[in-house]
Amino acid sequence: MSRTAWVGLALAVATVLAVAASLVWGSADLGPGRVWAALVGRGTEVDATIVWALRVPRIVLALAVGGGLAVVGVAMQALVRNPLAEPYLLGASSGASAGAALFYLGFLPAVVAKTVSMPVAAVAGAWLAVLAVFAAARRGPTLSTTRLLLAGVAMSALLGSVTAFVTYASPEPDKLRAVLFWLLGSLSRARWGTTWLPLVVSLASLGGLWALARPLDLLSTGEEPAAALGVPVEALKRALIALSAVATGVLVASAGVIGFVGLIVPHAVRLVAGAPHRRLVPLAFVGGALFLLLADLAARTVLPSQEVPVGVLTAICGVPFFLALLRRFGSGLA
Repeated sequence: MSRTAWVGLALAVATVLAVAASLVWGSADLGPGRVWAALVGRGTEVDATIVWALRVPRIVLALAVGGGLAVVGVAMQALVRNPLAEPYLLGASSGASAGAALFYLGFLPAVVAKTVSMPVAAVAGAWLAVLAVFAAARRGPTLSTTRLLLAGVAMSALLGSVTAFVTYASPEPDKLRAVLFWLLGSLSRARWGTTWLPLVVSLASLGGLWALARPLDLLSTGEEPAAALGVPVEALKRALIALSAVATGVLVASAGVIGFVGLIVPHAVRLVAGAPHRRLVPLAFVGGALFLLLADLAARTVLPSQEVPVGVLTAICGVPFFLALLRRFGSGLA
C-alpha cells in the first residue's frame, strides 16, 4: 500500500478505538460488556439511556465538529496561503460568541429573542461577521487576502469586546457560568436533535472541498499562475469564504468555540501524507474528528466528577504547536 493508504488506515483504526473508549469511559464507567449489551438492546434501561441518548450523540457531534473544523482550516490556509490560518480567521467565532451571548444574557429585543434560539443567534452572528469582513476586504471585482486578514483581526477584536461587555453588564449573573462554558467549547449539549445539522454541514464541506482539490493545488502556487492555468481565482476565493462561513457558523453554534483543531490537524496531515488536496482534505477530516474525540474523552475523564471545557484542552495542545509554526514560518510572514 501507498503511504497515504497507510496513514488513512492508521487514522481509521485509531478513530474506531477512540469511539470505543468514549462509549466505555466517562463520568460513569460502564465497561465493555455493559456497553455492548446496551448497544444490542440487552442492557438495563439506565445503561441504554447513557449510551444511546448521551454518549453516541456526543461522539457523532465530536466527529462532525472536529472533522468540519479541520476541513475549514484547510480551506482557510489555501485561501490566504498562510500556514498560520485557521477556521476563525474571518471573525466567525467572535460573531457566533457575540450572538449567543446577546441572546442568552437577554440583550436582544424581545421580538427577536422570542423568534430565535441560541444556535440561530450564534449562526447569525457568525455570518454577519463574515459578511462584514468580506465587504471590508473587497475592492472592486477583486478580493485582497491581506485586507481579508486585517479585517478579520479587527472584527474579532470588536466582537470580542461586545461579548465581554454584555457578559460584564449581564442582568442575569446566574447564566454567566453557562455562557462561559459554551464560549470555551463543550459537547455536553449533544443530543440526537442537535447532531444532524453539524454532521450534514461537515460532510457537505468535505465533499465540496474535495471536489475543488485541483483548483486548490493550483491556487497554492499563487493567484497569477493559477489564473494563467484557467482557475477562476476570484470565484474560488468567494466559494471558500462561503463554505467557511456556513460551516464555521453551524459548528460554533453546535459546540462553542473550540480552537486550534483547524490549525493543528492540516499541518500534521501534511507532514505525513503530503500537500495535494485530494488526499489532504479527507485525511484532515478524519484526523480532526479523531483529535476532537480524544480531547472530549480527556475533558470528561481528566477530573473526577467534573467536566473540563474541551476548548481548554485543544488550546493546551494547540498553543505550543502554533508557536512552533510561528518560529518555523515567521520569516516568511514579515
